[in-house]
Amino acid sequence: MMLSPQAARMGTVWTTLRKIGPACRWSLPKKKKLRTDLVGRHSLLKATLTVRWQSTQTDLYDSEDDLDYRSKGLASAAALRVSSATFADDLWKINLHRGTDNAWLTGPRKAEEWFTGLAPNECPGVDKDGIIRSLPLPTLSAVTRQSAKEYFNNSWTLYETLFAGLKGEEGFYRPPPHGLRHPQIFYYGHTACLYINKLRVAGVLSKPVNPYFESIFEVGVDEMLWDDMHKNDMLWPMVSEVHAYRKQVYKTVMEAIETHPSLDDSQGPVHVDKAHPMWALFMGFEHERIHMETSSVLFRETPYYLVQRPNHWPPLHPSATGKSTRRPPPTSKPVRGVDYPPNPMIAVDDQDLTVDLGKPAHFPSFGWDNEYGERQVEVPPFMASEHMVTNGEYWEFVADGGYRNAEFWCDDGWAWRTHRNMKWPFFWEPAGPAGSHEYSLRTIFEIIPMRWDWPVDVNYYESKAFCRWKTKKEGSPTSKPYRLLTEAEHHLIRNSDSNLAAARRNFKADKVMVTTGHDFSRGKSGANLNLAYSSQNPVDYFPPSQTGHRDTTGNAWEWTEDHFNPLKGFEVHHVYDDFSTPCFDGKHSMIVGGSFMSTGDEASVFARFHFRPHFLQHSGFRLVASNHEAPAKHLFAGNFEGQAAARDAIAIEDSHTPREDNENVYETNDSLHMYLGLHYPSSGKEENLSPIFPHDNSPMHGVGFPQRVARALVSLFPEKPRPKRALDVGCAVGGASFELAKAFDKVDAFDFSQSFVNAAKRMQANEEIRFPIPVEAELYEEVRAVHEAGTTEQIRKRVNFFTGDACNLRDMAENGLLSKELYDGVIMSNLLCRLPDPMSCLEDLPFIVKKDGVVVMVTPFSWLTEFTPRSKWLGGFNDPVTKEPIYSKNVLRNVMERNGFEKVYEEQMPLVIREHQRKYQYIVSEATGWRKTN
Repeated sequence: MMLSPQAARMGTVWTTLRKIGPACRWSLPKKKKLRTDLVGRHSLLKATLTVRWQSTQTDLYDSEDDLDYRSKGLASAAALRVSSATFADDLWKINLHRGTDNAWLTGPRKAEEWFTGLAPNECPGVDKDGIIRSLPLPTLSAVTRQSAKEYFNNSWTLYETLFAGLKGEEGFYRPPPHGLRHPQIFYYGHTACLYINKLRVAGVLSKPVNPYFESIFEVGVDEMLWDDMHKNDMLWPMVSEVHAYRKQVYKTVMEAIETHPSLDDSQGPVHVDKAHPMWALFMGFEHERIHMETSSVLFRETPYYLVQRPNHWPPLHPSATGKSTRRPPPTSKPVRGVDYPPNPMIAVDDQDLTVDLGKPAHFPSFGWDNEYGERQVEVPPFMASEHMVTNGEYWEFVADGGYRNAEFWCDDGWAWRTHRNMKWPFFWEPAGPAGSHEYSLRTIFEIIPMRWDWPVDVNYYESKAFCRWKTKKEGSPTSKPYRLLTEAEHHLIRNSDSNLAAARRNFKADKVMVTTGHDFSRGKSGANLNLAYSSQNPVDYFPPSQTGHRDTTGNAWEWTEDHFNPLKGFEVHHVYDDFSTPCFDGKHSMIVGGSFMSTGDEASVFARFHFRPHFLQHSGFRLVASNHEAPAKHLFAGNFEGQAAARDAIAIEDSHTPREDNENVYETNDSLHMYLGLHYPSSGKEENLSPIFPHDNSPMHGVGFPQRVARALVSLFPEKPRPKRALDVGCAVGGASFELAKAFDKVDAFDFSQSFVNAAKRMQANEEIRFPIPVEAELYEEVRAVHEAGTTEQIRKRVNFFTGDACNLRDMAENGLLSKELYDGVIMSNLLCRLPDPMSCLEDLPFIVKKDGVVVMVTPFSWLTEFTPRSKWLGGFNDPVTKEPIYSKNVLRNVMERNGFEKVYEEQMPLVIREHQRKYQYIVSEATGWRKTN
């Protein structure tokens, strides 16, 4: 459902403190204007901190008596300390100096005090020198209790060894410099929390370990934009408290491994597949390993004085200290062929360039949902650089002013660069006067002399900027400019002994299934994976693949041109149903090959991972050139040329002029608040606030629009038999979806806006959502979002919310995002005239609706070039030849009849949208029902 742009932009600045748990919500006094001056915020914050600190502590323990004296006495101190901190940037400092944790965490950890499971020197995966590395990925066709315990201990202890690298408590609480992820204290608790929550979902565990911790540590962050800086304004538990929690979790998980009947191996090894309850256990293992890698990136971004190399951690690659390298010590101005190797383009033009993507369902290892399925890709001939672009090559771009020249950057990339004031790659440390371009290199725990022959660590934006610079500087060897690799091309240049085809023939060809981190760097297919080392290595250190390309696996992830996407036959797993689907949005780019920190499933040939284009992840890139279009999978038009994705990209292409405002107006808080009011009209009753200001002849008939749309569809079915499945296209925050669920057995509901889907899921979980209702000018009333009568928990559970693109319904169905069964009913509420390509949506409807199924479309036909290029309008203009008016209603009828639908219903349906208590939009949409006849 879409609002007019005027309605979507209504609202004002709303200052609030973030909710951290059900017991600690802070609500503003009613009928008070929000203060935005610093003094007002300071006073509010002081009072709030006392509440939040007390709430945090009381939720940690069973009773007030369980609170120790130290914790009780800190509430007022925490509130007072904020007076010395800047409201926004320094708010995190309220977490410091609450006890003796800092002394405990300063300096090397004592094994008996720090490790909550096995210490590294007694853990599986340790070598004779006391260095711990990763074990092979477990073979799930032959699981024993002992093998599960060994991999659990290896995963758990590796993770805690990494976190022993934080020096003092500040590193646990200081937000990362970009502010886009939680502080490390969250990730210290998050992986333990997920074990408990997922084992409970799978039915292995019957109760929580700590309900409060398993709430605040449950959901991580996938920041939507590079300037989304609102993650860290809360009071976190102390490190010692999370440490105690990890002890409890370790004991609970170990007990489950040792005693749960589903792992009974007394009659031989157990086969664990996706239907097995202990699939959730192995999910926990691989989730922990993902966060071990992502946290290592956060360590690398942490100020150097807050980290220390932990005992037992794998060493840097020998080249970091000048050993095992043929090159002289690094210089300040690198020379190609001396400090770093040439990087020739190597042709890949065999006759058979077909790639079959997808992990077989029977493959005997854990896999994430996005790995399964299939897709065959025909790859045109291409050229790829011998190895990834090195620090030395990238230095040429930096020294040539690449970070100062906007022509090499896409719009979002340049906006990110200027916002962050980036002048060189983030992990380069200036080592000389400004402008000298002399640099050292930051690793996870050290600053070392620059290794010009290591792959450069950059994000997608920086990678694409280099490609454009390289094309302009030297020209491309093909008719098209330099670009990045694609997922399919990556699999063609991997070593043939361990590629997709080899692994399908013999699971041991997936090297991580049989190779420890100690041995991964050995042999002709050796690679820097599975924690063989704790840093990158020279790009020409390992032998090339059969195509002549080096480091096709390990060392650093490689950015690709592909959007993160589902394969044909994709299905979510019920234990973690939103692992992948929120990121099938055209805003995440795939990364391939793994890095030195990738272990377990991340190091598998079947791994499919992704990140936002502004993200760092031990990631580099390889140059590719071709005379053909890139064989990449794009979910939406454009490729990160604007994060508003399809609607903006198509509008730009249609008009050939840049947009002045590239913001997706439906991702703003103002729009979210307005939609909550529209979809949940009972909101405000508790606060004695009517949806329309009381007066004679008030248009209350325009209230409850989403519910009326849903009921219009239901009315077109006989009472019996009950219709089975409905689809809400453009569901917004879910009001119509829940109404549909009162009549349908199952409702799928998606929206283009992630923030809308998140809100719908929160309403589904019956979480409390409070939002401001505009009253007058800068005055607002805060109300609670309330479901309509009869929306029970059972009804809410019938709805499946996810993000999707209404212009690609057929692709969504083929890729498994929509139901395999055709739908009995579909609604589209004020959506059609807000799509970038409405005709694509209409043409795909026959592929998702069953015979005798019904589509109800409601639209005011308010065409605007802001959302739909003029060439895509159905009507609302004069025929350029006959000059006769073309009306959208007539075109819609022709299209639907041509696609096998007949009109069975028509109604003029009003809706009222509040701008403030004395101003409303009154809109009359045309509602039509269409029954499929064939």
